[in-house]
Amino acid sequence: MTTTPDVSATPDLIATPDVTVTVIVYNDAERLPRAVASLRRQTHANIEIIISDDHSTDNTPEVARQLASEDDRVSYLRLPENSGGCSAPRNRALDIAHAPYLMFLDSDDELPERAVELLLAAHREREVDFVMGAVERIRVDTGRTSTWMPHLVAERRTVEGIEAEPSLFFEHLSTSKMYRRAFLDRNNLRFPEGIHYEDQLFSAQAYCLATAFTVIPDPVYRWYIAPYEAAESASISNQRHKLTNVRDRIHVQRLIDAFLVSSGHEAVREAKDYKFLKHDFRMYAGDLPFRDEEWLTGFAEIVNPYLAELAPGAYARLPRAERVVLRLVQDGRLEEAQLAARGLGHGVAPRETTMDAAGRVYWGGYVPESAASRRELDVTDLGLDSRPFASAQFRHEITRVERGPAATVTLSIRTYDPGLRLPVGPQVATLLLAPGRRRMKTPFRLDPVRPGVFEGTVRLDLAAAPLPLNGFAGTRHPVLQLTSGQLRNTALLLAPLIFPTLRARVDYRGGALPHEVTVEPEGRASGRLQLRWTPVGVTSRVIRPLARRAGAKAGSRLRKAARLAGALAR
Repeated sequence: MTTTPDVSATPDLIATPDVTVTVIVYNDAERLPRAVASLRRQTHANIEIIISDDHSTDNTPEVARQLASEDDRVSYLRLPENSGGCSAPRNRALDIAHAPYLMFLDSDDELPERAVELLLAAHREREVDFVMGAVERIRVDTGRTSTWMPHLVAERRTVEGIEAEPSLFFEHLSTSKMYRRAFLDRNNLRFPEGIHYEDQLFSAQAYCLATAFTVIPDPVYRWYIAPYEAAESASISNQRHKLTNVRDRIHVQRLIDAFLVSSGHEAVREAKDYKFLKHDFRMYAGDLPFRDEEWLTGFAEIVNPYLAELAPGAYARLPRAERVVLRLVQDGRLEEAQLAARGLGHGVAPRETTMDAAGRVYWGGYVPESAASRRELDVTDLGLDSRPFASAQFRHEITRVERGPAATVTLSIRTYDPGLRLPVGPQVATLLLAPGRRRMKTPFRLDPVRPGVFEGTVRLDLAAAPLPLNGFAGTRHPVLQLTSGQLRNTALLLAPLIFPTLRARVDYRGGALPHEVTVEPEGRASGRLQLRWTPVGVTSRVIRPLARRAGAKAGSRLRKAARLAGALAR
């Protein structure tokens, strides 16, 4: 494919730029100006900005041409047809880039103001093939900010080849790096076209081919994450519900494996396999509880041949809970894999375990037949029968959700205690919920139904929740607490993955102003019971706007307004 820039928008470059930053875009006219503005604000101004458009069908061309007309550093490149990926627009821009250093930006993200300055300074301190920095992740739904793979970028250093730090395979983003053009050209390194997850292959090749690269702890990329975006507009990484997505990811892994062999880097294969298990497979594992039987079967057929090829040492480095999910998938025990996946990262026990003649404890209702399955499903090291009570592992499941009178909900709960930590007889449990600053505690009784299994019901009065005077807008997930003498064990409470959504209005009571409360399945992650508060009436119209304007100085005025509103509501 041959492509030329939009001549009318190409600047006459007076001087050679120090850095070329390529902004790839496809049907993203709304966010493109924000991305380009972040480049125009760079403290190092001698840059070239190429907007590389993968043949957008919205008004991206008009927006891009307008941006190019406003700044001589900006040019617009439009591909003659859509490539369906990120690689082609990056490669076409790379072909016409003028600078000795190159960076890449996606149209829905930004660069922090000093990104170019900091990365270029590191290049000039020491001759390396590329420099990488920290990535700020911003959740668009919550505004929460975090650092991507923070442990890998915490310390400034120069790495003499990937063998010195193979854990850096985990940082596979191409956008967090500034590359020396000569390094890419010398190795004929370009983005692989016609595949998804191209960053993983490109970055693996760059790591292996680089003689040295520098890591700096400063933020150099601002990555906006929309984890629950509509399926039709979600990023490739957020399309894990498609089996084609699974095939694409496995295909890229095989390409990486082949490259490690051809380039003489087999020594880092175990580290790369561990990255795949810990990062790539782990994302799919977290979704397993929400997939149907047909999808699960297709998933197992795709991943199991590849899982059989991975280094045994990579499995050995995983937490036991993740190894259990992997093995259950490999053994075709897919419903059990779903059960195991719901507890990942939360210390949730299995429903049942089995002990062999030697005293080894295994996940599930029988001792596995194969040696490999016995090795991976051996949960003896979890200490289900011996660890301190505060960290003991139980499994609490809501088996039924029923609407009660007014704003009450009745929950039927079953607790599994495979380590037999709880004494025989009824147990006092407490449901904990804190939509405000104070916890609401609802005690109830769990009765034994058979060894290691207890059941009970609890009636949750949502009107009794101690909400702040200025109201509460947000979600909470109740947890379950058990006691043993003075010791307490607080753990995750799983809910049915599907049940009818319940809604109730909570009027003035005990200081809380009107709200609507929604009881619903979480629909993601572990699948907890989700309670969502929405201020309504006077809370929404008066009290919360007053609180936002007054901030911390609201004090007595806010309390008086709340009392008055409460009196009127009654």
